[in-house]
Amino acid sequence: YRPRATLTAGTTIIPVGGSVTLTCFVQSSDGWKYEWFRRTQTTFEVPIRGQQNRDIRVSQGGIYSCRGTRGNPVYYSDRSDDVTVTITYKPKAKLRADNTAVPVGGSVTLTCSVNPSSSSGWKYYWYRDGNYSEALTTQDAVFHSNGQISVSQEGLYRCRGGRGNPVYYTEYSQEVQINKTLTVSGADSSLSPVWLMVGLVSGVSLIIILLLLLYCCRQSKCKSLFFSCCIREFIYYIHFNYSHIYMYSDRTIHITNMCNNICLFHRFLLHQVDPV
Repeated sequence: YRPRATLTAGTTIIPVGGSVTLTCFVQSSDGWKYEWFRRTQTTFEVPIRGQQNRDIRVSQGGIYSCRGTRGNPVYYSDRSDDVTVTITYKPKAKLRADNTAVPVGGSVTLTCSVNPSSSSGWKYYWYRDGNYSEALTTQDAVFHSNGQISVSQEGLYRCRGGRGNPVYYTEYSQEVQINKTLTVSGADSSLSPVWLMVGLVSGVSLIIILLLLLYCCRQSKCKSLFFSCCIREFIYYIHFNYSHIYMYSDRTIHITNMCNNICLFHRFLLHQVDPV
């Protein structure tokens, strides 16, 4: 009876630049050394020289097998089944956000993932505003699970996956911009009706004064001198009462070009008043 070697692999898919541990063992008894073999779809099988340990680490794709050896003369176990190790290109992480605007007093959830066709075991690293030398910590975000965090600070976020020892990283994810929601405070919004009422009352008052002045001048059939006095009184009244209107929050509305407006009004009244 000849024992049979068994070959196992930590994973059969490794990224470019990564590696995997292969383990060969014979169960019947101790004292075995091991021989390793590799071939590809296009090359013949060759022994892996310098490797007699039970565990070896490989970084090349190919079809691997092993067998046990011991004694003198050498006694061989049966060959193991083949294990195919495949090299894949470096995967890229994917980042998505449930919302890109942080509500007032709230947060948004970010989710990082690696292509499902890749093997599992990824740990995720988070970065903000181009600082890729230092990943975010629990002081910067709330870590819910291996692939999710909640953030309340605005900024440009990215993530990547890593696994193994030494750590093998995926490509960085695309960038996601997170902004804070801007709202109008209650104090500012409550002033809007006050502004509207002040402006409305001022406009109506000015119209009433203009109409009354026009009526008085037409009834009195004032001469030019009297009319000039009337206009001067009107200008004084307007200047005294309407040259400045003070609002809340130190905001001032200035009625500009008052002289130009009065001159236009003067010409209008001269046209309306019948000559005496």
